[in-house]
Amino acid sequence: MTHAYAIQAEGLVKHFKETRALDGVDLAARTGTVLGLLGPNGAGKTTAVRIFATLLQPDAGRAEVAGHDVVREAGAVRSLIGLTGQYAAVDENLTGTENLLMIGRLLGMPRGEARARATELMERFGLADAAGRAAKTFSGGMRRRLDLAASLVGRPRILFLDEPTTGLDPRSRGELWEMLRGLVAEGVTALLTTQYLNEADLLADRIVVVDRGRVIAEGTPDELKSQVGGQVLQVRPVRARELAAAHALVAEAAGPQTQVEDEVITAPVNDPELMPAVVRRLDGAGIAVGELTLRRSSLDEVFLALTGHRTGPDGGRPGTGAGTGGGTERAVSAS
Repeated sequence: MTHAYAIQAEGLVKHFKETRALDGVDLAARTGTVLGLLGPNGAGKTTAVRIFATLLQPDAGRAEVAGHDVVREAGAVRSLIGLTGQYAAVDENLTGTENLLMIGRLLGMPRGEARARATELMERFGLADAAGRAAKTFSGGMRRRLDLAASLVGRPRILFLDEPTTGLDPRSRGELWEMLRGLVAEGVTALLTTQYLNEADLLADRIVVVDRGRVIAEGTPDELKSQVGGQVLQVRPVRARELAAAHALVAEAAGPQTQVEDEVITAPVNDPELMPAVVRRLDGAGIAVGELTLRRSSLDEVFLALTGHRTGPDGGRPGTGAGTGGGTERAVSAS
């Protein structure tokens, strides 16, 4: 039976001593789509993933995966899901093929079927040439691909990807993006947490933003961008020495959200008269402009407006401790 929503949560609550990691979270992911779960460090993203993957039990509320309650029907849930955490959960002393064969055997597959599935996945993920090498000799990108392959041994219908590209170079991240797109095209549903907002922008059909254990915004990437003002003004003065003066003038017209990054001044556009006002101020001060453009808000700017700070490996709020760090668990159950 196919359910309209592959992943659902209502009023999800989880405490770790004095920390309220989840504080009444509601979310839903339609079957065959990618739901992006965004939030600063300590927001509760990994806690939610662990509850959906049956690795934690909620203190209140309910969660379902493919129509199965994650507490009462944990075994059924585990037979339908794959989990990839923030760090590759592979045995470094085993070869690539041996890692996948081990997962297959844990899932109750006959040895021949498990070996055939391991060979198939090693080829699909571009690891066939390294199949006989110990995983400890793999590059970071290869380990992540092997880890994702391991989560697919049991042909799961639902994938939980908790910051799967953390620490990867841009090429390796791009390769994993293409693999995820291919899986979704085959009908797989994915819940993706990530620190890279362009990743969520490119991959997610819908996005839920959480902060301090609560949902503070949700919608498609375009809907979220529209909520935060729609357009951004970019100004780059010709002479770098005039950057500070130009920034002060733009801030006078645009307000305190005006920022400088890489010698470019950016400001949200909430008034159609902002651009001509900025041009007049800069011209009056004799500041020559090398770039003056309008563009749509980025997801990073949406995140900044919603939470008050940027995301990223060093941009989030310090974590609150228990239950929100990166895990290496893999949910495995014999079907």
